[in-house]
Amino acid sequence: MNTPFVYGKLPQRIDFTDREKELERLKNNFNSLVNTMIISPRRWGKTSLVKMASLLATQENKKLKVVHMDVFNIRSEYEFYLLLANEVLKATSSGWDDLVKHTRFFLKQLMPQVSFSPDKQSKISFSIGWEELQKHPDDILNLAENIAQKKDLSIVVCIDEFQNIASFEHSDVFQRKLRAHWQTHQKTAYCLYGSKQHMLLDVFSNYSMPFYKFGDILFLEKIPTSNWVSFIQKRFVDTQKEIFPEEAERIALLADNHSYYVQQLAQQVWFRTVKRVTLPIVENAFDDIINQLSLLFVNMTDLLSTRQLSLLKAILNNEKQLTSKATLAKYDLGTSANVIQLKKRLIDLDIIDEMQGGIRFLDPMYKHWLATHYFTIR
Repeated sequence: MNTPFVYGKLPQRIDFTDREKELERLKNNFNSLVNTMIISPRRWGKTSLVKMASLLATQENKKLKVVHMDVFNIRSEYEFYLLLANEVLKATSSGWDDLVKHTRFFLKQLMPQVSFSPDKQSKISFSIGWEELQKHPDDILNLAENIAQKKDLSIVVCIDEFQNIASFEHSDVFQRKLRAHWQTHQKTAYCLYGSKQHMLLDVFSNYSMPFYKFGDILFLEKIPTSNWVSFIQKRFVDTQKEIFPEEAERIALLADNHSYYVQQLAQQVWFRTVKRVTLPIVENAFDDIINQLSLLFVNMTDLLSTRQLSLLKAILNNEKQLTSKATLAKYDLGTSANVIQLKKRLIDLDIIDEMQGGIRFLDPMYKHWLATHYFTIR
């Protein structure tokens, strides 16, 4: 019997949990060609939400095409252009012949070359040099819009890990270039999201940045405990196993309602259950996950400085005034300016985040491990 809980890969419709309001909003944005920016911590289900909204929107609108591209490994403007051209052409072509025809028609000034790998995956490259392409990127940046106009389509381009463009050389210039082209498109919209929440907030919410007020900003919140309880119970019942609300709630709370970890913990509990779940099964499954992650957490922690760890300890102890004299002395944090720099570095490392005046750990399992294994042992 297949496990009824999914993590680490895209869920099917039956595996999709809650997010009904966000799903409807994003689907409507796709169908209405509204630019959308999604902001939330990593592993909260952004990619799953985008994929599910894409599926539902294209089922409703047969003239809608959705392009998916991930720029996680893209390190330059040139690589971005190549990926954008490849993914747009693949998503809007019905086959090899169609792709080649579109490439030659829409990108002819760039002298494109189309090759096919043994697994029949197409790949487009350009004979034109980077210097020339850099001067004339219009054909690529307007490619989706030109195809949509020519074929009477609607197109949504979804770009995952969008914050990575901030690391490109002359990033501000590149972002202004993207905004200048994309804001003129009538039959193409863009959905931009990623896993670095603090960077995305700067890209989308800072009035001095090119993508400020580019479209609808969707902030994802944690799925409420009550929704997790009903979902977990249903998935157990669907597979002829039983779990009471108390145990389902314990799963959600131990995982701090973190989508990835709730699914992982629920899966491990399901594996251990023959007929009915008990609290000891839940606790043992949780302890096993912590133990499995321990080596990863040790390696993460070894890279932190003594004062970075001291600041994490202060946060774990719920110190409210991190820059007060008492806190600085108690945890040997140096000066208040030093605390600001330490906090910024930990945010950059995706260990903590600061929202609505509070600081939280992005990984609830790492938080638990620090509190129960690291600081208690040392």
